[in-house]
Amino acid sequence: MKRFDPRIVFGFMLLLGGVLALLQTMGYLNNAPNIFWGGLFIALGVLFLSLLFGGNWWSAFPSFTLLALGALILLPESLDDFGGALFLGGIGLSFWYVYLTGRTERWWAVIPACVLTALAVMIIASQRYEDIGGAIFLGGIGVAFLIVFFTNRTERWWALIPAGVLATLAGVTIAAERFGEFQTAGFFFFGLALTFLLVALLTGMQWAYWPALGLGVMGVLGIASLLEVANYLWAFVMIGAGIFILFRYFTHRS
Repeated sequence: MKRFDPRIVFGFMLLLGGVLALLQTMGYLNNAPNIFWGGLFIALGVLFLSLLFGGNWWSAFPSFTLLALGALILLPESLDDFGGALFLGGIGLSFWYVYLTGRTERWWAVIPACVLTALAVMIIASQRYEDIGGAIFLGGIGVAFLIVFFTNRTERWWALIPAGVLATLAGVTIAAERFGEFQTAGFFFFGLALTFLLVALLTGMQWAYWPALGLGVMGVLGIASLLEVANYLWAFVMIGAGIFILFRYFTHRS
């Protein structure tokens, strides 16, 4: 069997480039270079895609990246605003493939997959809703850590904490536009409290109830200020704390 000679590919590339250049010179094409390079990257992507379907999972990275790059070059000018989303989404797709075809040993791939997907969605959403771009990005990363937790709930319980923190920050970016600073801080503390409460309930770690309780009190006080009852709550908290301290003092003396 005759050995494959890379000069064949190089020859076809020159032939295609020459034909495209000739068509542009004759006025039949306006963007021959884009067609050439876009087609070349797509062809290379298809080549790596054949390796991917042959069982080489690592080829997902060059295949989807090259396909996305080729599609980006061929993208019409009217859709230029979505080019970044197309390219990032293509790279993200490679990580999704790696993760979904080996969830146990390649669980790490879900983190860049969610990050890149969130960036792509953020670019698309920002065309109409600029104020939620940050929430989409932070929430997407939070979802990544939540999926990491469910890949192994015993060993990767820690992933619940960054998942909850990032989801809380995503909510805070929206709350900050609608409420005051103190109320926004209340949402932040309440979100953290809910995070530690989930750690306690889903993993059985009893110590997580204590930070959940403390953060929950701060969160409730902050959110309650929306109802203009914060002054009453602070007064009752101070009165209750004073009674508790005095009670402890006199009962220990006797």
